[in-house]
Amino acid sequence: MRVYLGLAAKRPGAGIPEAILNTVRAAIDTAFPVPPEVIRPREWHRPGIAMFAWTNEPDDSRLPPLLATGHDRVTGVNGNLAVPGEVDRLASAPELSAETVGGCFSVFRATRTELSAATAIHRVCPVYHAETSDMYVIGSRALLVSLAAFGERIEWDVLALQTMIRQGYFLSDETPYRGVSALPPSSTVTVRGGRRTVTETPLPTAAPAPATRKQRKILVRGLADALLATVEPLRETGEPVNLALTGGRDSRLAAAVLHAAGIPLRATTNGLGDHPDVIIAGRIARALGIEHTVIPPARAERKDELLVEHPLARTYETLRTCEGMTSAYESIVGYLPYNARPTMSGQSGEVLRAGSFLLLQNDLSAKALRRRVDATFLRDPALFTDEANEHARELARPWQARDGLEALDQMYVSYRIGRWQAGSRAGSLRRGDPIWPFLDNRVVRAALGLDQAWRLSEEVIYELTTAFAPSLRGIPIEGKPWRFTAGRRYYPWQRRPGFLTAPKTGGGWSWRTSPGETLTAVLRDHVLDHLDLLAPIADPGEVRRLFAEPVLKKPAQAWHLYTVATMLSGAYPGKAPEGLDPVHVPIPS
Repeated sequence: MRVYLGLAAKRPGAGIPEAILNTVRAAIDTAFPVPPEVIRPREWHRPGIAMFAWTNEPDDSRLPPLLATGHDRVTGVNGNLAVPGEVDRLASAPELSAETVGGCFSVFRATRTELSAATAIHRVCPVYHAETSDMYVIGSRALLVSLAAFGERIEWDVLALQTMIRQGYFLSDETPYRGVSALPPSSTVTVRGGRRTVTETPLPTAAPAPATRKQRKILVRGLADALLATVEPLRETGEPVNLALTGGRDSRLAAAVLHAAGIPLRATTNGLGDHPDVIIAGRIARALGIEHTVIPPARAERKDELLVEHPLARTYETLRTCEGMTSAYESIVGYLPYNARPTMSGQSGEVLRAGSFLLLQNDLSAKALRRRVDATFLRDPALFTDEANEHARELARPWQARDGLEALDQMYVSYRIGRWQAGSRAGSLRRGDPIWPFLDNRVVRAALGLDQAWRLSEEVIYELTTAFAPSLRGIPIEGKPWRFTAGRRYYPWQRRPGFLTAPKTGGGWSWRTSPGETLTAVLRDHVLDHLDLLAPIADPGEVRRLFAEPVLKKPAQAWHLYTVATMLSGAYPGKAPEGLDPVHVPIPS
């Protein structure tokens, strides 16, 4: 994991006070969610401009380097580049932009006269910025930007937190920290001559659906070339890529991309031997001639209850890792020492299928799509105050005015990837830097340029997979059939793509969704004890009604409220809570 922070004085010729520099140096232990002893720092200073960089990588072997130095300038890349040497192009460009560079990254640059940073098309490697009376602050961690700009006393943007309670992540460029904003997708923030400018490149507009087989092949080929380019850095790792493989759509495409690129890989699947995920993953591995390891779940003795971490401890760690931009309802990957071994999964493959918002839709009429936009921004309006609902309507208006397919497609990239994943993946990034082929800057740009209904049909991802690895054509998928096969006529000599569905069992119980009375009481007491802090955005009577039953009926929303209440109470940032006993949750018989 890498962390960056840049400072630029507003008044030309003014220096950055040493007290501010020392504040930044001291703040990193709070803002970087790893043990302080594994953090390695770098600094670069010129009159009125400073760039800080930190990493928990154990050495300087990873490319590009933490800070790439050039003639009176320095450049840092948060994430990975498809071609590490392209850091030189980012460093020397007259105006910084990430638009045409491959990889999953953001970039930070300082020269004698300028401080700038840029996001890729999905901003999953985020950039945050703030302004004070004397300087501009730009960084990769929102809390660090707030501490550098405004000092130790955190001022929360309470109104912005209404979307955290609705969805568990942000549907805007807001952050929990007043005065700190997230840079939009495909944007550049530049400080030059004492002035800050933000330049945005609009997300691509999708072309009409291809009318002929030839047109479809050309468009798929363009996306295929972008996918092949993004895995090139793995050729230099010297060991096989460990791929988390299932029977689904996205991880098999990842396997096919690596296979077509000639990059050695091995596959790992979690599950029992008779589960379709394991069966199909085994067939994929045999078809590609790769090693396949199955990891069965640990078989514990039968118990009638589960001990779970106290919600306050869980929430503190989530806030510390994700900076208040992910709910503690989510399970965040815990800390382990950094490991440079190459890993990959099918995560975020939904972008090639028009995104999760559209994948939830069966009805693609304009009215139904508008309802989905409204429900995303204005979920459970009765729970919120008039001011919070009006703020949500303001955020929704630009998307309500757009074509529904395009709106939901780009909302997925801007918010589901650019805010939810940007926060939640921070846990795993502490352990290493996996390659994310479906989040490559050029891959996402190419995908957004394809007709949403065509991508939603799943024909695009099917054609990509079978083009990369023809041997996978006859292997079924786990779950539901390929969408494009619905209603399509197949002649006797044609093979309809198959699928396997796991039998329904009683194994779907989760303590998060079925919390039981004891855990419900712990969540209830904490939230109701802090109703005064939530009152500007959440209606106290409706919050009490949410917790009125002995067992929660809406546990996700309860966790969202608990997360925000913990934040506003001042429990974070600060010392981790101690002496909290685990909570007993009964397991249904």
